[in-house]
Amino acid sequence: MKPEPSPAGRALEAAQAALAAEHAAAYGYGVIGARTTGARAAEAREAYGGHLARRDSLARTVRELGGAPRPAEAAYALPFEVRGAADAERLAAEIEDRVAGAYSDLVRAAEGPLRREAADALSAAAVRAARWRGVGVAFPGLTEKR
Repeated sequence: MKPEPSPAGRALEAAQAALAAEHAAAYGYGVIGARTTGARAAEAREAYGGHLARRDSLARTVRELGGAPRPAEAAYALPFEVRGAADAERLAAEIEDRVAGAYSDLVRAAEGPLRREAADALSAAAVRAARWRGVGVAFPGLTEKR
């Protein structure tokens, strides 16, 4: 049986996972920005900037927790082909759901200020997902266990 990681180890693991989600989100918003126009393109640019800022903050957090921040992948597989604006909006909502899930794990693993930052990031992702989708979900960041 594998030993349970320490609380600090769990926080580091969750921070690395959130960092990976932010890397993927930044990549995805590059695709979204190329497929949207007008107000939606402005929303995509704002979200992209927000994800870059959180990515940079998480990289610092990972170092503070004693880890080496995992770098971004060269490219990411998208969950479906993005042909136009409707697909881009659907992708944005899915990206935000995935980011919220990563931050939900970080909320559970962290304590103190890091937990607060993770909760704020989860909330921001949930709001963005609801804007892109047009409707919110009851418990953002939590996947249904079956």
